[in-house]
Amino acid sequence: MSFFAAWKGWRRFRKLPAEWRNIVIYSESGQDWHQFSGLVDQLNGPLDRKTCYVTSDAQDPGLMRQHPNFMAICIPEGLFLTIFFQVNQSDLFVLTMMDLDNLQLKRSLHPVHYLYLFHSMGSTHMVDNEDSFDHYESLFCAGPHQVREIRRREELRGLPAKHLFDYGHPRLEEVIEQGRSWQKIKPEGEPPVLLIAPTWGDTSIFNTCGRELIDVLLAAGYRVIMRPHYQSNRQTPEVIAAVRKVFEGHERFEYVDRQGETESILRSDLLICDWSAMALEYGLGLEKPVLFIDVPRRIRNPNWRELGIEAIENSMRPQLGEVLSPDDLQSAPAAIERLLADPGRFRNMIRELRENIVFRLGHSVPDGAAEIARLAEQQQGVGSAGKNA
Repeated sequence: MSFFAAWKGWRRFRKLPAEWRNIVIYSESGQDWHQFSGLVDQLNGPLDRKTCYVTSDAQDPGLMRQHPNFMAICIPEGLFLTIFFQVNQSDLFVLTMMDLDNLQLKRSLHPVHYLYLFHSMGSTHMVDNEDSFDHYESLFCAGPHQVREIRRREELRGLPAKHLFDYGHPRLEEVIEQGRSWQKIKPEGEPPVLLIAPTWGDTSIFNTCGRELIDVLLAAGYRVIMRPHYQSNRQTPEVIAAVRKVFEGHERFEYVDRQGETESILRSDLLICDWSAMALEYGLGLEKPVLFIDVPRRIRNPNWRELGIEAIENSMRPQLGEVLSPDDLQSAPAAIERLLADPGRFRNMIRELRENIVFRLGHSVPDGAAEIARLAEQQQGVGSAGKNA
């Protein structure tokens, strides 16, 4: 997108009347639209609230939405996005972007209320920066573990108490529902389908042992789906391309790169993962086993143990499957056979478990939208009127 087009997007937002700046949602990428779409439907429809959606992705599907209570604006990364954040005059600003005020994008000079929407069930204190969530007024939490972690950090660092809402995890609800309605019957003799969907970063599966792992699995006769995290294609595209190139064309190898895509998850019989919180969605949502490759943890907070709370990515592993050392990949087929031998092994335990670790199962979106509307009503005219309101 051109410099002029970016300026037009920023200028368009600046000229909006205050009623359109009461609830503003910001999305870094169209990959995040599925996090917001249900909330937007509720806000625009049953709750009759105007919503301005600002995205930095010209291909964001949210730009195509048509509704009298919805407006979408594109401001791509660059100078005008930086300015937009610094002088943003909105009452309630909703986003899934971590590290507000820590990196290039800062809090506004005006009294904006920032609401962070957790888009995964992972813990808050190990794989993210220590202060990733410090600069928001409200956090929509997926489960009680996130509440415990945030409150403990506030206590240790003397931080002001945030508004923590028991939100839940809409993505998990979608996976549960889709899993229940999935009707496709696997032909007799078809090999098990294994989905490899790890986290991203230098220590992730594809960056450390992906090629060897896929080679072992294909040699054992499995069907393998490679599904990299979208950040892997941003941060280390050459690594993903190299692994893909080796196996592309193999009749039992597939490559999927659409974030939020569900078919590969539903078709698979088992997930191979590392430290990605997707393992929680998969195991808790589909009641299917997970094989964890024990690559080094992706730790951005060197002080994470100070909280005295084990990260859920680690504590849940024994309940969702088995853990395998990357030095013992030749044992992967045997571990997979053990995990697939009794498909009903996890189901009752998983159903009870997810009731205790996820908020508002089945109700997260309508309840979350209602809370956004309540906060927007409470903040009305505060940030949209400007610094001296």
